[in-house]
Amino acid sequence: MADAPIKPLALTLGEPAGIGPDITIAAWLRRRELNLPAFYLLGDEAFVARRAEVIGKALGAGIRIASVSPAEAAAAFADALPVVATGVRATAEPGKPDATSAPAALASIRQAVTDVREGRAGAVVTNPIAKSVLYRAGFRHPGHTEFLAELAAEDGRVPQPVMMLWSPRLAVVPVTIHVSLREALSQLTSELIVSTVRIVASELKSRFGIARPRIAISGLNPHAGEDGSLGHEEQTVIAPALKVLRNDGIEARGPLPADTMFHEAARNLYDCAVCMYHDQALIPIKTVAFDDAVNVTLGLPFIRTSPDHGTAFDIAGTAKANPASLIAALQLASRMAAAKT
Repeated sequence: MADAPIKPLALTLGEPAGIGPDITIAAWLRRRELNLPAFYLLGDEAFVARRAEVIGKALGAGIRIASVSPAEAAAAFADALPVVATGVRATAEPGKPDATSAPAALASIRQAVTDVREGRAGAVVTNPIAKSVLYRAGFRHPGHTEFLAELAAEDGRVPQPVMMLWSPRLAVVPVTIHVSLREALSQLTSELIVSTVRIVASELKSRFGIARPRIAISGLNPHAGEDGSLGHEEQTVIAPALKVLRNDGIEARGPLPADTMFHEAARNLYDCAVCMYHDQALIPIKTVAFDDAVNVTLGLPFIRTSPDHGTAFDIAGTAKANPASLIAALQLASRMAAAKT
């Protein structure tokens, strides 16, 4: 690993009515204790100041806000929460999204991507969004992951985004992401498995410093199909993909029964588990590492991490939200940005 990057991390506002601003403030308050990398929040300074006043009162802490440019953020970070203006107002009260919520959230994401691609930031870290709020405003992407892939397009070519959930105890990747189970079955192909695992193997080497990644590949059906008696996808879709991957020199094991892949002894045998659909991957990691799991988007020309939880409208503005996952996302983004490629 190289030394930590000098460039600050670009942190998005997320859904203004959610806990994103709260956990941002809580993380900043622990900056010295945890030696957090410098970051700046992209949003509406007046909105952030109002929420900081609410959270500060609840925690009995004084919180300074500094309106800065990305270049000034690192110097300001020790004494104030740096805020870089997006030029889009946010007025939502805690727990109550309003008409400004979607534009403010999306502007923050777009500016974070621009900042990192133009060299002003070391990585993008995203606070949670409320997809239902965005959909009502015309957002047409299934989630953050797919929107970021579109923002990363070059010459009209959109990269394949791969969603990894990472923690020190377990890392998982779903091959199909934010689609219904029925749609996931129709999307699942040998080619998609191969392209996904190639991206995972490449970035485990370049961004996580694992010289020879060990990747466990789940089956699709109960007991990995039980030799075809419980389904044939293991034989017709997954096994051909594994053959290609092994020919590539990738250490890929499987297809493995998903119900026996995630106990402690099994987890010690691989660096990442690649599963066939969303819940097959996310249920295990949210059981094992609910508070410190990080959402990482692989396959993009920039680094993106995020807390692995939602907007928690019910506790927004109360200072009860746990910043652990955001803290882990900031630390992992810094680690990945510092890695030798």
